[in-house]
Amino acid sequence: MHFSIPETESRSGDSGGSAYVAYNIHVNGVLHCRVRYSQLLGLHEQLRKEYGANVLPAFPPKKLFSLTPAEVEQRREQLEKYMQAVRQDPLLGSSETFNSFLRRAQQETQQVPTEEVSLEVLLSNGQKVLVNVLTSDQTEDVLEAVAAKLDLPDDLIGYFSLFLVREREDGAFSFVRKLQEFELPYVSVTSLRSQEYKIVLRKSYWDSAYDDDVMENRVGLNLLYAQTVSDIERGWILVTKEQHRQLKSLQEKVSKKEFLRLAQTLRHYGYLRFDACVADFPEKDCPVVVSAGNSELSLQLRLPGQQLREGSFRVTRMRCWRVTSSVSKVPLPSGGTSSPGRGRGEVRLELAFEYLMSKDRLQWVTITSPQAIMMSICLQSMVDELMVKKSGGSIRKMLRRRVGGTLRRSDSQQAVKSPPLLESPDASRESMVKLSSKLSAVSLRGIGSPSTDASASDVHGNFAFEGIGDEDL
Repeated sequence: MHFSIPETESRSGDSGGSAYVAYNIHVNGVLHCRVRYSQLLGLHEQLRKEYGANVLPAFPPKKLFSLTPAEVEQRREQLEKYMQAVRQDPLLGSSETFNSFLRRAQQETQQVPTEEVSLEVLLSNGQKVLVNVLTSDQTEDVLEAVAAKLDLPDDLIGYFSLFLVREREDGAFSFVRKLQEFELPYVSVTSLRSQEYKIVLRKSYWDSAYDDDVMENRVGLNLLYAQTVSDIERGWILVTKEQHRQLKSLQEKVSKKEFLRLAQTLRHYGYLRFDACVADFPEKDCPVVVSAGNSELSLQLRLPGQQLREGSFRVTRMRCWRVTSSVSKVPLPSGGTSSPGRGRGEVRLELAFEYLMSKDRLQWVTITSPQAIMMSICLQSMVDELMVKKSGGSIRKMLRRRVGGTLRRSDSQQAVKSPPLLESPDASRESMVKLSSKLSAVSLRGIGSPSTDASASDVHGNFAFEGIGDEDL
């Protein structure tokens, strides 16, 4: 999840007191909350008491005198790096202290009182599920409420997640992000102040082998069936005329399990599809449609003559990836230009990954899309799932459980850490000396502040990366 503090605000103090600086914390480019330095310092002190000073990243020190504009900007950058580093840390980022701080700040910033409300959650087929929740209920609470309304067993809740989507005019969903434990779903969707934004329930795993667990239960089977039918109707799953005829026959017979067994053999089954965007592969500024699933990113493009071509990039052959953002300056009526960070420019997001094209040859592939951060999150979750499977763990143990009224990760999930963050490699480099060896000298760092200089950004290293030898080519 991409945290940023793109701007600060000078605000009046309580009861007309002296002004203070407020920091706007954005999640994936959308305002999440507004906090003061003193509040972030309080969070830091609480984390230090719980986990020790040696675990925490550096926090910008107090100043005895008022800050100059340059010092305010420097502190903003330091706080952004701090929040990124805490969120990226497997222990700190999953702590109740950190997540509850962000939830309280979100509710206070949006000025939403705690009260019972009805929240609409959609299934993949558009069916509406109304649940009664509190405005202060976190993502896990809402997910459990939806599961209870559908009569989905507790041990299957972890197979599904809530997603924030934007409904397009054609009825299709454009995925914004997977709702996280540090946010309040009701506040997240209503603060956007648009009827286009919805919350959707969808399966949250990638390996179709886990379908067997879900299909054992009637409700789980119905949810999986409804999602698959919807994905086929939207064209997300690639189906030939003969396969479509067979699927239609199974639908008429209401043979849901047989329908799903056939669907599992189809290309792009269980994939998440993104809006049309642009990539530099196979050539610069190439219009593509990106899909994520089955441990890969798929890029589809139309060639002259409407011929469809697809390129698949396996997660295990991505050495690393990064998300970069830049803000284009917008001309002002006075003839000047707006400065980045003031919300006047257009944000350009890019996902770039270094891919093992062939033996000893790595190449950067860049995708320019407003959904670049969501694509990065999909890559991360696919890597996590691969690592859990490789370690002999179970997806059942990956869901968060309530213990003593609070949420914590299971022991098996704590052992699955996010990939380390590496220093940015030289993008022009074409080879590695020993691709099959494990990468060393890694350090846990936060994603750098948005920059037009891609080499200045931090990179997500991939624990699931596998070098190949001559026999694999």
